[in-house]
Amino acid sequence: MSGITLSQLVTLIRDCAGESDVADLDGDIADMGFDELGYDSLALLELSARIKQTLGIEVPEGDMRTPGGTVRLINDMFSGKDA
Repeated sequence: MSGITLSQLVTLIRDCAGESDVADLDGDIADMGFDELGYDSLALLELSARIKQTLGIEVPEGDMRTPGGTVRLINDMFSGKDA
């Protein structure tokens, strides 16, 4: 795998943290904060672990602020990995 899409990240979020009680994850969520989506630091910790397990990329949960930003961060890490 050479990166991730927002759709793939949403699948990881659902797998490890479940559906949001406050937002439709199929909507325009790229720039919404994870807290706005109803995910707390424990959910982000789970997501960070799932990203590492699935993609082999270590993304600290503190660096994940929005889904779109997280996708860009992961893809930037993949770009650096390939260089």
